[in-house]
Amino acid sequence: MDIFTLAEGSYSVDATKKFIPFDPLTDNFRDRPGSLFIHVNPFLVKTANDLILFDTGLGYKDTRDELYLHQHIRNAGFGPEDVTLILMSHLHYDHSGGLVVERNGKLEPSFPQATHVIQRGEWEFGLTGKSSSYHKEIFEALQDKVKIDLVDGSGEYKQGITYELSGGHCPFHQVLWIEDNGEKCFFGGDVLPEPEQLIRKFVAKYDYDGRKAMELRADYGMKAADESWTCLFYHAKSTTIANVTYNGEHFGIVPV
Repeated sequence: MDIFTLAEGSYSVDATKKFIPFDPLTDNFRDRPGSLFIHVNPFLVKTANDLILFDTGLGYKDTRDELYLHQHIRNAGFGPEDVTLILMSHLHYDHSGGLVVERNGKLEPSFPQATHVIQRGEWEFGLTGKSSSYHKEIFEALQDKVKIDLVDGSGEYKQGITYELSGGHCPFHQVLWIEDNGEKCFFGGDVLPEPEQLIRKFVAKYDYDGRKAMELRADYGMKAADESWTCLFYHAKSTTIANVTYNGEHFGIVPV
C-alpha cells in the first residue's frame, strides 16, 4: 500500500464559513480575528486493486485554472482519471469541494470515472441545503453524472475496505479502513483530524456532538496503537501520516 498526502495548504475560516488562504510566512493571524486556522490534506492510497481518494479538499485552482487536487495526483505519479474510488468521510465543503470543477461557468464532476462512496444520510442532508457547511450545488452537479454508492451504517464496502458510521463531528460522519497486503490504514476524517487531538483531550465547539467526538478519538487512538494502524490526519499541520502509541495514560505519535 502506497499513501500520498495531497496537501492543499493552510486557510482561515471565520463565522461566514469562507476559507481564505493563509501563509504563515507572510500573513499575520492577528489580522483575522475570530478565525479558525486549518490545514487541508486529502489522501491518495494505491492498493493492489484500486487508486483511492480520501476526501477531496476545497476544490481550489492554481494559476493555470487547474485543480490543485488534480495536479497533486499527477505529482504522485498518477492521473486524475486513474482514481477508481472516492471514499468520503462527510460532505462539509472543506472535504467535498474537490468533487467538482468549474468549466465554462458550470460545475462538472472532477472524477467522472470514479465510484463515490458516501453515507446515505449525509448525501440526503447535503442535498437539502439546510446548512451553510454543505454546498448543495456540488451534489446536484454529481447527480446522474457519476456512480454514487450510498452506504448505510457500518459494514464492508468490498474486500479490504470497511466503514463505520461514527457520528460525532456531524450526524452521518463515517470513518474508514483499508487493509492491503498485511497493512491497515485508518482515515478518521474530522473525528480524528489532527494527531494533537490525541495528545490533548478536549471537547471541540465545531463538532455536532463534541463529547462523543472526544470519546471516539480516544477509542480509535487506543485501537490504532493496539493494532498498528497507519493513521491519516486530514487537518494536520505537519504530521499527516503516523502510527500511534499508547502507554495506558498518554498517546504518542510516530510519523511514517
